[in-house]
Amino acid sequence: MSMLSVRNLKKYFPIGRKFSLGRGGSVRAVDGVSLEVQRGQIMGLVGESGCGKTTAGRAILRLIEPTEGRVLFDGEDLTAASGPDLKKFRRRMQIVFQDPYSSLDPRMSILRIIKEPLDNFFSGLNSRQKRDRVVETLSRVGLRPEHMNRFPHEFSGGQRQRIALARALVSEPELIVCDEPVSALDVSIQAQVINLLRKLQRELALSLIFISHDLAVVKYICDPIAVMYLGRIVEISPKESLYKKPLHPYTEALLSAVPIPDPVLEKKREARLLTGDVPSPLNSPPGCAFHPRCSLKTDACKEVRPELAEVLPGHWVACLVRGTKSKESQEDASA
Repeated sequence: MSMLSVRNLKKYFPIGRKFSLGRGGSVRAVDGVSLEVQRGQIMGLVGESGCGKTTAGRAILRLIEPTEGRVLFDGEDLTAASGPDLKKFRRRMQIVFQDPYSSLDPRMSILRIIKEPLDNFFSGLNSRQKRDRVVETLSRVGLRPEHMNRFPHEFSGGQRQRIALARALVSEPELIVCDEPVSALDVSIQAQVINLLRKLQRELALSLIFISHDLAVVKYICDPIAVMYLGRIVEISPKESLYKKPLHPYTEALLSAVPIPDPVLEKKREARLLTGDVPSPLNSPPGCAFHPRCSLKTDACKEVRPELAEVLPGHWVACLVRGTKSKESQEDASA
């Protein structure tokens, strides 16, 4: 059984008439997301800015209330939990936000910031035990005990993200949603934080949902990977299969934009640039949401919305053109 099972998750934001040219309606930020996260797995969630990745992550944790759908954690329905039951889930599921500069309270010392989850979830610990736990957690993320008496403005961006990670880890969670945790950092610092996440995931048997728009970073740390477009998952696959042979045209376009650190190969590579603009989530096109920008579209794509279908073992795609087992894909599966 999956540790986390997300089923048809939706999050719509109602829009008043004066903000939508008198028509009203809703922004469909997340429009039917389904995915499974196994224990000890790092699931990547990628897509363009505005595709709904962050909203999906927050809805999974119920930091915002889903409009529809279910989230099952170890078989228990998180979406139906409230009061003490919801608090129990809060300890087991944490989040690391994108911006380390705004995710930490500048008026609180590092000790208070990291100790706050212990105050909420571990009332049986005394002050000395909580302080010892903070020191231990700071050490795990590469910081020293004397850092806990300082304030966030005294640290660099990379150090602040380590503090945010320590705050998430101190309650001993089983799942952490990492919402673009390195996108605000310098490249060299990104590598340090990514390696730290991999080390912690192995040592603590953590499960992660790693949200990013950077497919090079996702390839390094994640397996499997889910690709999101306009509020929906369009492809889920083990990373080797996804990067070797993507099936959805949107995934192909994203991967073609990832630089190759070889000038000869980079020059020979065929670019698959997307045309047109991303449709508005307030007025999503009928049929496949990607069809206005797709070079493979057929007349059916304009009318029928595709569902995820398993084309190869573990490789799912939502595409009317490539969503069935072709002779070629069957040969690949048997090879």
